[in-house]
Amino acid sequence: MPEETFVIVGAGLAGAKAAETLREEGFAGRVLLIGEEIERPYERPPLSKGFLLDKEPRDKAHVHEADWYDKHDVELRVGVSVTAIDRAAHEVRLSTKEPIRYGKLLLATGASPRRLEVPGSKLQGIHYLRTMADSAALKQALAHGGRRVVVAGAGWIGLEAAAAARAYGNDVTIIEPEPAPLHAALGPELGRLFADLHHEHGVDVRLDQGVAGFWGAGQVSAVVTSGGAEVPADVVVVGIGVRPNAGLAEKAGLEVSDGILVDQSLRTSDPDVYAAGDVANAYNPLLGRRIRVEHWANALNGGPAAARAMLGHDVVYDRIPYFFSDQYDLGMEMSGVAAPGEYDKVVYRGDVAAREFVAFWLNEGRVVGGMNVNVWDVTGDVQALIRSGRPVDEARLADPAVPLADLVA
Repeated sequence: MPEETFVIVGAGLAGAKAAETLREEGFAGRVLLIGEEIERPYERPPLSKGFLLDKEPRDKAHVHEADWYDKHDVELRVGVSVTAIDRAAHEVRLSTKEPIRYGKLLLATGASPRRLEVPGSKLQGIHYLRTMADSAALKQALAHGGRRVVVAGAGWIGLEAAAAARAYGNDVTIIEPEPAPLHAALGPELGRLFADLHHEHGVDVRLDQGVAGFWGAGQVSAVVTSGGAEVPADVVVVGIGVRPNAGLAEKAGLEVSDGILVDQSLRTSDPDVYAAGDVANAYNPLLGRRIRVEHWANALNGGPAAARAMLGHDVVYDRIPYFFSDQYDLGMEMSGVAAPGEYDKVVYRGDVAAREFVAFWLNEGRVVGGMNVNVWDVTGDVQALIRSGRPVDEARLADPAVPLADLVA
């Protein structure tokens, strides 16, 4: 009887950690890990942080050493894509025309940057940041300093790119259509904190306006805002969000809506096909609804969870969304969901003016999100508060003298 083959489509962090987990859990069959990029699997946070700032070498981003895949009998195919899934035949077809039969299939195809479709969008000097190659090109564009950099979008990627551009000594303008940076992720209260942070570091933050177009003769030279202003630009960074790479799943007839729909075990509408990472729109039993999480921790934890589910383990993937960011002298960790409409109050603990505090988003007295800013070793307690689902005493929550662990007990 031929050995069973598990195919993983997408050689990013989620896919690589899934392959690692399959071997750790004792799976002895064939493991095939397929990636479109020519790089072996790597983590994405360094692309807008340490690697972009030239503080970390390229190799530090890789998930495993180069020889790990051979040592663990994982077939890593880079520079290859999957063009189709035949669910009835349990086969995937590769761009090399080769059919591969699978017993279980994991889709960890990630997401792609949303593109600005405006006049001039094809000019040179306009950067998107998703891949190692993107980050290397942007670093080269920023590294000499003295350039006029415009960042379209004040989300996490845009803000981190802006901070990197300033660190290299460039002039930076951020253009954001929402009333505050990170408005969709944090709401206006904490969004203003990041606007002030970038103002203090010499960034021109222009809110309530978008990008209407680009000017230039081959190379971008200016950005035109929705208000009609022309902002000079030698380099543009576009960070307006991502779209899940769910086309392959959709063509195969899997249920898709803002990503690939999966249950609490990361199983799709086909019991032999799973999805993890940015592309998975998963039912989270803790939150009681579906959520698609685009952050590093979701790939780190979701890949192994999917691998265990593929092996028949009883898996309930109910991780609390988690994210971290470093900008200038501000480091933060975010847990939970704090988008507008998800909360009715924000409570602060610590010194907000000094940017050493924890912010809590509450909904009907229960903590639904927490962000620690330049305060460390509290993420576990913050997540325990969210997971408990219990109403909290707001005065005690705001009092640094009361241990957070006491509010959960």
